[in-house]
Amino acid sequence: MQNIKLNNGVQIPALGFGVFQIPPAETEQAVIAAIKAGYRHIDTAQAYMNETEVGLGIKNSGVAREELFITTKIWVENFGYEAAKASLDRSLGRLNLDYIDMVLIHQPYGDSYGTWRALEEYQAAGKIRAIGVSNFSPVRAVDLGLFNKVMPQANQIEINPFQQKNEAVAALQAEGIAVEAWAPFAEGKNDIFHNPVLSKIGAKYGKSVAQVITRWLIERGIVVLAKSTKLERMAENLNVFDFALSDEDKAEIAKLDGTFAAIGNHDTVDNLKRIAAWKTGQ
Repeated sequence: MQNIKLNNGVQIPALGFGVFQIPPAETEQAVIAAIKAGYRHIDTAQAYMNETEVGLGIKNSGVAREELFITTKIWVENFGYEAAKASLDRSLGRLNLDYIDMVLIHQPYGDSYGTWRALEEYQAAGKIRAIGVSNFSPVRAVDLGLFNKVMPQANQIEINPFQQKNEAVAALQAEGIAVEAWAPFAEGKNDIFHNPVLSKIGAKYGKSVAQVITRWLIERGIVVLAKSTKLERMAENLNVFDFALSDEDKAEIAKLDGTFAAIGNHDTVDNLKRIAAWKTGQ
């Protein structure tokens, strides 16, 4: 498995298994299957409502804890210094871990400063190895670092062939902030798995559309978070290190940028209100 070095020296596996929208009843076995397939990076969140089951999957995977990289995220109802610290303790308990490899602020709203100070404190105490953000603009992400003690180690944002985020990726990477891609396959929307451009490139290498997208992101230095509950798909998504895309391939993929709208727009008042009203009880 290829790793990416974060700005504090921590190594993060370039391919991660995301558990968003996997029902809690299926999560433990999905995590066990993903680890068996070869994943060593598991990505969850308080808002996914399955941290406990992720913890069970880790415990029952048969793989040593130190070989795994576990990410979770603080949800908006837990933003603020004291609330964030209390929620981190609950996440550690649900995951049944002594430390979490990376914790992200899940949304760019509310008291991100107080939340960030809590993350810095837990990182300094050894309870978190890396801290970062999700869905932040480059300006918001760098702002946190410049006006606090620690520059974010990562920013997890929507990136796929329809939303390539070239400027944001370049700006973040220039500041030493690693970029992670959620929804790399656009959640299957817009018939992406049958897209003629991606299918043609895949046929050239004997690879699936998902493998082409994953390879394209890896070559951009982006951590890829894929989700599947099917063992064969898990294995397929990991099998991307035996080919490379040509400049012509990349030029064709570049033409897909902006052809479909983003899944999430974090710059609208409607989205802010929707997220602010989303309560998890976690």
